[in-house]
Amino acid sequence: MQKKYSLFLLALILQSCAFQPIRRSKNITYISDQNESELPAKDLNIFAPRKGEDLPVLIFIHGGSWNKGKKEIYDFLGSRMARRKVVTVIIDYPLAPDYQVPAMEKASALAVKWVFENISKYRGDPDQIYISGHSAGGHLAALVAIKEEPFQELGLKNPLKGAILNDPAGLDWFWFLSEMKGRPKGTENYDAFTDDPEIWKAYSPIYFLEGNEIPIMILEGEETYPGIRLTVERFRRAAEQKGTDLTYSFYPKTKHIPMITQFFWTWSKGYEDILDFINSQSSLRTSSSGVSTGK
Repeated sequence: MQKKYSLFLLALILQSCAFQPIRRSKNITYISDQNESELPAKDLNIFAPRKGEDLPVLIFIHGGSWNKGKKEIYDFLGSRMARRKVVTVIIDYPLAPDYQVPAMEKASALAVKWVFENISKYRGDPDQIYISGHSAGGHLAALVAIKEEPFQELGLKNPLKGAILNDPAGLDWFWFLSEMKGRPKGTENYDAFTDDPEIWKAYSPIYFLEGNEIPIMILEGEETYPGIRLTVERFRRAAEQKGTDLTYSFYPKTKHIPMITQFFWTWSKGYEDILDFINSQSSLRTSSSGVSTGK
């Protein structure tokens, strides 16, 4: 009896997501040395299941106060999402002080364009692309999810179907940097945002909400940084007033960094939120096409 039970447990473990085979394709160039935007060459990593076709796609943009971080740190997220049948793309982008937020926004849009045009080679569905990011990466994800200009400049209709913002910074950095003027550390984000209030406003997603955006989910830690907490609250109020499709998930007693490190653990609330969001949008898409969802 004990032997049968042990074999049963072993079978469950082997069938779990931790043992699902995946394919890692690394350092794929999405911005070449020769480009009209005068951006530096940048690469991305792709994590995909070895089986399945037309799978949902998640593009992830790392955080790091707009001036540090790299895609390799987040291999764990790419692998675990791929084992959940989500093709995951993790990008690098230009960092301050060498580049500022206009370049970061442009690079993020170019990454989306590359994914849209190429992800079918990696089992992904170009009609099911979602974008996510933590902290500063959440800000950049929000920009390309909400603003029309980045894709208009590329001659492309925004192909994104949803955005998942994990403890995002910068959603109203115009208000925040204006409030911080003259205070200690009030200029610490000028390396990315410059000292120009017009730039602060032009790259604060809150001022581009119209109510017709793609669906957005925000994950927020209760004990995150005050600047994030206050600007997320302002963004949520503005989204409600505009009628934006916004889902909010609150993480009690959670600080800013643990909002991303939680993804080290296979069964974290973060995975549940992301997958529920993607599945809900996929279900709506399937229902609207007239195809039975099986429910």
